[in-house]
Amino acid sequence: MELNNNQECFVQLWRLLERTRRLLWAQNRRFCIRRVLRMWFGIEATDDFIWKVCDLCEQAGWDLLPPPSLYPRKHRELLRAVVAVRLGISFYKKVNLKALDKAYSIAFPESTEIDVNKKGSERGVREE
Repeated sequence: MELNNNQECFVQLWRLLERTRRLLWAQNRRFCIRRVLRMWFGIEATDDFIWKVCDLCEQAGWDLLPPPSLYPRKHRELLRAVVAVRLGISFYKKVNLKALDKAYSIAFPESTEIDVNKKGSERGVREE
């Protein structure tokens, strides 16, 4: 699997994540980070690679993941960590978060868009 730090790649990753979830569900297998990475990367998904991804996204490898279309935040961090580890770039400064969030809206058009870095709206707050 070839990864890039751009919107097209992120759209493919979001869609692949949903396909992987459905495939694992059909096989009665656990939808967790460890299983996803092993399916995506095969023998390249070593314990060290999986540990680095889990450490960056602050999730345990065997924890059950919710559906990405309903609870995207954990998956956003997972995809961010996968791209950072695979490309050898900074998790905090180099991964294109705007493209990642926009890709989610493209992959799941019926869902509410995500933007973790968006500031809260000031509307409705009165100064007294």
